[in-house]
Amino acid sequence: MMKWEQLLSLRRQGDTNKRLRIEQDETRLGFEVDFDRVIFSSTFRSLQDKTQVIPLSKTSFVHTRLTHSLEVSVVGRSLGRTVGKVVLEKHPHLQKVHGYQFNDFGAIVAAAALAHDIGNPPFGHSGEKAIGNYFLNGNGKRFKSQLAEKEYQDLIDFEGNANGFKILTETKNGVEGSLRLSYATLGAFMKYPKESLPKKPTNHIADKKYGVFQSEKDFFVEVAEELGLQKRGNKNDLSFGRHPLAYLVEAADDICYTIIDFEDGINLGLIEEEFALEYLINLVKGNIFTEKYNNLTKSSDRLAYLRSLAINTLVAEAASVFIKNEEAILKGEFTTSLLDKSKYKAQIDDIIKISVEKIYQSTEVTDKEIAGYKVLETLLEVFTVSVENHYQNKETHYDKLLMKNLANDLNNHKGMYHQLMSVCNYISQLTDGNAMLIFQKINGNL
Repeated sequence: MMKWEQLLSLRRQGDTNKRLRIEQDETRLGFEVDFDRVIFSSTFRSLQDKTQVIPLSKTSFVHTRLTHSLEVSVVGRSLGRTVGKVVLEKHPHLQKVHGYQFNDFGAIVAAAALAHDIGNPPFGHSGEKAIGNYFLNGNGKRFKSQLAEKEYQDLIDFEGNANGFKILTETKNGVEGSLRLSYATLGAFMKYPKESLPKKPTNHIADKKYGVFQSEKDFFVEVAEELGLQKRGNKNDLSFGRHPLAYLVEAADDICYTIIDFEDGINLGLIEEEFALEYLINLVKGNIFTEKYNNLTKSSDRLAYLRSLAINTLVAEAASVFIKNEEAILKGEFTTSLLDKSKYKAQIDDIIKISVEKIYQSTEVTDKEIAGYKVLETLLEVFTVSVENHYQNKETHYDKLLMKNLANDLNNHKGMYHQLMSVCNYISQLTDGNAMLIFQKINGNL
């Protein structure tokens, strides 16, 4: 059974001395430092020009990865604080002996939630698929014979969560350990604490995807063992039980994309307004103040009210499910997301079904995804050819020009796997706009 005093570790990469909560400076708490480091990082800032779901609109506000991440972080903080209060009541030694406060839980979840999309490539989730497709079905499959099975799986099933862990922890350009976040925050960030194979070995929510590339697995194990995460699966495979607070990060993300993607779809006219309001009312009808709602004359104000009420309703519900199942979560026996156990699951599923039909499969979204496939395939081809030539000491002047973008990443890497991961990592951190710009340059358009 996992223990909270381990799970709330303040240790950072490279630490030689133990960091004790009771000795922390309350004006700049270590978990709050994590939040600050993420928000001031260049990788986080680049999320302002990355598609969330709907391509950037010139006529209406829609969410980017950055605004989505900020909102998930706010929701995550509320979830963490709500849960933290009850956990401290159930385990008073955490406060009396170790000095933990309920706000610590909020700070950890907020920081992990802020970073939850930091590893996602340009062009939304289709960006991940485009990278994987290049190595599975495209010209990138030429590398299969040069790679170990799990290394090749990392490429053909490229995963933003694993890439996020790489970005947050990889020593790069002389910066040791990247952002050097606390292990507690890294643990909460890791929704899928396993390597790429075996793929979906069980129906446990932690096995749905994977969370670490082969290049980061040694440090990944260090974090997991420091936190006391439970070892799972075959002894030859790298798999651990989830950090309990990862369930809250996941819930915050689920709440935001369910409700706010739906709101974006309404605001852009993809979903009929009156029809949509009914779905939100079904979700919050037990908490709605009818008189207040009826006094709102503008439909946009009614939508904002219902959105706010829906988020608050689901925050309270997710926290309640967590608290009710805390022991099972600490034992690694809770196998679904929190909202899958929610009494509002049917209403949530209805909203998501409409979003899939009206938003995720809309022309605006699919056109962006089609363009994204071509852009990323082109970038992957030219950069992997250059890296391959560099690796074989056959690089041309054109290769050298391209390699200037990757030089700092390649200096300390050995082996084709690391070279290819550097290409994928570089491309994944491009914004939608930068990816398009480089694509145009490659095609001779200045």
